[in-house]
Amino acid sequence: MEVALTEFVCVTDASSVGEVRRAAMTLGHRLGMDQTRSGELSLLATEVSRNVLVHGGGGQVILSGVRDGDGPLARILAMDQGPGIADVTRAMSDGYSTAGTMGAGLGAMKRMATEFEIFTGNKGTIVMVGVGRAEPESDLKIAGMAVPYPGERVCGDGWFCHREKDRTVVLLTDGLGHGWGAAEAAQESIATFQKNVHLPPAALLGAIHDALRKTRGAVGAVVEIRPKERRLTYSGVGNISAVLVNGEASKNMVSHNGTLGATVSRMQEFQFEWMPGAMVVLHSDGVQTRWDLGSYAGLVARHPAVIGGALLRDFRRQRDDASVIVIKAA
Repeated sequence: MEVALTEFVCVTDASSVGEVRRAAMTLGHRLGMDQTRSGELSLLATEVSRNVLVHGGGGQVILSGVRDGDGPLARILAMDQGPGIADVTRAMSDGYSTAGTMGAGLGAMKRMATEFEIFTGNKGTIVMVGVGRAEPESDLKIAGMAVPYPGERVCGDGWFCHREKDRTVVLLTDGLGHGWGAAEAAQESIATFQKNVHLPPAALLGAIHDALRKTRGAVGAVVEIRPKERRLTYSGVGNISAVLVNGEASKNMVSHNGTLGATVSRMQEFQFEWMPGAMVVLHSDGVQTRWDLGSYAGLVARHPAVIGGALLRDFRRQRDDASVIVIKAA
């Protein structure tokens, strides 16, 4: 699976809506979408960002995309911290509006999109819209996003997912600091991961450790899941947070101290049972650790992109790059 650039836009005024539209056009071009799909992506991005501004008083839009053998999939995540939608069913009806607009929004968006989901409550609203090929049938659903330090054009966090028939391996990496040097370390981590993806998690981190000696270094974690064997293997170095959620119980997975490319105290693998309904949340230190998914009624049942978006929206630190990966048993 090839991970494309994630675009992040703060929606604060009408000019931000135009910025989201341009970012969507760029993403569609990078993913190799045809003119029709690119137009749909641009239109949907414009509509959801306008809703964030009008109904939520402003917020954030994250655009991300992947392209693999099945074709491109672009995803828009529009998030606000407004009053929420009181009646989602009514809001989906054509012609309904609470802001004096034509009310042609949510219902039309759902019909145009490949995937569509709304999560709303007293903490705000998140709308997820996908354009392109359908998400492939799999034992796992995965979504990741990495956004740069405010004001930066490059991101020092990165992620990559490799899928096989009975094995999925995911990397989250965070280059030290932010800016070009951090981004260089993150991209070298991803390139090394791709070359050595056949290795188990600890050995993968070892290969990345060797490759990063020419960079400023990074922290990182690798998760390998074999659903049919009901087994998860984890290895992490540095301040990557990793939480395994099985039903009502959650467990923090251990990352050892160190910096890949510099000094690592220990590389160790930990194995856990991967139960039906299990979920893993990984994030860099650009996201606070004090989140509790139980405080969001119904969130754990949502698409991983919506869960990750809620964590970024509500717990992102503004002094660093930030990244989240959510992996769910389908």
